[in-house]
Amino acid sequence: MSRRLPDWLRPVAPKAHQLATMGRRLAASGINTVCQSARCPNVGECFGSGNAAFMILGDACTRNCGFCAVGHSAPQPLDLDEPQRVAVAAKALGLRYVVITSVTRDDLPDGGAGHFAATVSAVRQLLPAAGVEVLVPDFQGDIEALGVALNAVPTVFGHNMETVQRLYPQVRPQADYARSLKVLRGARERAQQVVIKSGFMVGLGETATEVDALLRDLCDAGVSAVTIGQYLQPTRDHLPVVEYVPPETFMRFEEHARRMGFRYVMSGPLVRSSYHAADLVES
Repeated sequence: MSRRLPDWLRPVAPKAHQLATMGRRLAASGINTVCQSARCPNVGECFGSGNAAFMILGDACTRNCGFCAVGHSAPQPLDLDEPQRVAVAAKALGLRYVVITSVTRDDLPDGGAGHFAATVSAVRQLLPAAGVEVLVPDFQGDIEALGVALNAVPTVFGHNMETVQRLYPQVRPQADYARSLKVLRGARERAQQVVIKSGFMVGLGETATEVDALLRDLCDAGVSAVTIGQYLQPTRDHLPVVEYVPPETFMRFEEHARRMGFRYVMSGPLVRSSYHAADLVES
């Protein structure tokens, strides 16, 4: 049985012509976005302002997380032209800040790290003044692959924890809490000049104590930027929402994270890891 959304979870209504215009431009470029594939509630606002988060390595994930709407199927051949197409699309959109994420590709020897580096480099060639943020999978904990992705020196390196440790078997059955922390810690150690970022959802049944433990683990791993948002069930086949967390709780999460020492914090019901990404690091 579906649950009615509370008033504070009413996203900006997309305007048909804005969605159609952005959709046509992206389709013409052969570019995927996480905005569309993950059914982000902010797609109307972001597309309406001419922004999008690019999703590379195809549109089919080799994992099948309980919260995620991105398609799960057999992997596709790596598209070697994709980095340049992303760069051309970013330039055509006039982006001053480019967000690049991906599906997980456990079938690739480096998990797609080289493709991330190539995409960052292509964007930098066409948009040398733009900030570039990457949101990467865990590369199965391969530190060498992590180094390849970091060699392109993105402005922000992101890897999302998504949820608290206890809920990993239900929410991220093919991932590992300690492995994800290892990726973030490794990034901090190898790229001191890069902002290290992570994000997670609430409303999946976690406790306040578990949220506190996750924030402490992120802080200890050297993460300086964190996003906290409400989990929303994308389809009936995905995990149900356990709780709609009220805005005042998100405010407390933000205050607590800042007291812990996080430099950049964005916490709210509709916050997503790529939402207002430039604003987060420029604040």
